[in-house]
Amino acid sequence: MRTLAVVGCSQVVTLRGPARPRVGGELRELGIIDNGGILVGEGRIAKVGVREEIERAIEPDTEVIDGGGRILLPGFVDAHTHAVFAGNRVDDFALRAGGASYGQIAASGGGIRSTAGKTRAASEEELFEAASRYREWFVRSGTTTVEAKSGYGLTLEDEMKMLRVIRRLGYVPTFLGAHEVPDEFRGRRGEYVRSVVNEMLPRVASERLAEYCDVFSEPSVFPIEDARTILRAARRLGLGLRIHADQLEGSGGAGLAAELRAATADHLEHTEPGVFAALREAGVQPVLLPASVYTLGSHRFADARAMIEAGLAVVLATDFNPGSAPTPSIPMVLSIACTQMKMHPSEAISAVTVNASWSLGRGQEAGTLEEGKVADFVLHDCSDYRELAYFFGVEHAHAVFAGGKLVFQRC
Repeated sequence: MRTLAVVGCSQVVTLRGPARPRVGGELRELGIIDNGGILVGEGRIAKVGVREEIERAIEPDTEVIDGGGRILLPGFVDAHTHAVFAGNRVDDFALRAGGASYGQIAASGGGIRSTAGKTRAASEEELFEAASRYREWFVRSGTTTVEAKSGYGLTLEDEMKMLRVIRRLGYVPTFLGAHEVPDEFRGRRGEYVRSVVNEMLPRVASERLAEYCDVFSEPSVFPIEDARTILRAARRLGLGLRIHADQLEGSGGAGLAAELRAATADHLEHTEPGVFAALREAGVQPVLLPASVYTLGSHRFADARAMIEAGLAVVLATDFNPGSAPTPSIPMVLSIACTQMKMHPSEAISAVTVNASWSLGRGQEAGTLEEGKVADFVLHDCSDYRELAYFFGVEHAHAVFAGGKLVFQRC
């Protein structure tokens, strides 16, 4: 068996610990091995330990890489993205810089509906080509696992087209047909909800194109009753549940996530602390998306500190999309989380690795550096893990490995 070894790392951040999402003080327990290394065989981690342990296990045909005093972490897990779309929204960006609000831009024909028009007009190959470019951006940032949602097609065939692209990219697929009410259903939201439930969801489930179903639950988009109808239908078809909740206002989305025991409730910028206990009891993981708050020019970040104190297994993600969060950079998200949400760097690292992997049903395979897991790991050009958030606006990843194979190396 041909093996690969990386030795001479200043820190190996293993995140070893209980086989579940981390909560409370556990978020700060990173399982760091100083002057450590890793041994990989057949695409999986064979051993993690101090340098001497790894070197004793090296065989004559082992490829040995000198870590050069860098840090070694699990590949980042980005648990909320909209990474497949056509075109961009630089027009919206300019309007927002001039003072226009999210709602004003949407009302004028921008926002999600603008991207939907471009995505409908694009072929599957054109979408795949565009998304492949963004996939390289994720890898360059040190991300090896990505969740991606549909939601820019808003017709049966266009949603299916997006999900096929997501499958080709190797992402964790989420169906988000209830992202917006398309133009042809304006004033007839109920009819569109019935289309999602009766036409889209059965096809998505029958062709196994998605693992999860998501809904953008806002009073002006899909109110609670509509979101409940869609998510219950998805559950009956065997899909896991995720929900965009309380992003623009506190509308009860987080409470619905708790009621339905969804895998995640995402955004939560306007969620009141009184809901946190219900989320904890229901096992719902909050996925916080500070890059979208930053991009929209808001100052209302999700209350990460209160969530951690309430015992919630917090996740951070990019929300990469063409409108409100055009960044694939987990390091940028780490910086915002530490400076604006007052998360400790160690808590933020746990939120983009082990906790993110469990939120996607990948906790047994990814998110930590432990024997038997898939060998997704990254050498970052730092000597201390805290530098990832401290030096912001920098691509720290020096070498990225997915399944034990080198997929990116900085020259």
